[in-house]
Amino acid sequence: MMNIIEQPGTAEQTVNKSKFLAWASCCQTEKEVNAFLAAIASQHQNASHLAYAFRLKTSAGIIMRFSDAGEPSGTAGKPILQFLEGQHLINACVGVIRYYGGINLGKGGLARAYGGTAKLALEAATLKPYVEMHKLNMTVEYSQLEALTKALTLVGGDVIQKTFTDKVQLSIRLPIAEQETFKNRFQSEY
Repeated sequence: MMNIIEQPGTAEQTVNKSKFLAWASCCQTEKEVNAFLAAIASQHQNASHLAYAFRLKTSAGIIMRFSDAGEPSGTAGKPILQFLEGQHLINACVGVIRYYGGINLGKGGLARAYGGTAKLALEAATLKPYVEMHKLNMTVEYSQLEALTKALTLVGGDVIQKTFTDKVQLSIRLPIAEQETFKNRFQSEY
């Protein structure tokens, strides 16, 4: 089962005088990842490094990327990515800032510090199971609108758009598992 970040998490720790700060957040696209990382970078312009990892679910599959941000290869981004994978997270990004404290940590120390701070941020975040959503266009009678709206809320769906004519034309988003139920229950045209 895959999970997503419902509420972001942050963490901070100091390892041999180097300060590590981490942020874990939900990002749906690479554009959102870039904006998330740019916001962190702009708030911490004096930081030595901004390592990160992300996993995004796309129509082509899961995209995973990471950056060591100038640290030795495999010591920053990869340990962060391992915690994203371990939690089965998708549409998630973790950025970890390092303020260098003057003591070299070595490859193992760096991997533990970056990965450990990422783990703390993920532990501080609220996770929930990922539910695959689907967009559905429907036409219903006015008398069905209230019941449909309540039923959508109960399954975690929502109305994207409504057009009122002699009937109500809707564009809704709902869990894929509920699609057939809604088609049958509300006599939709799709």
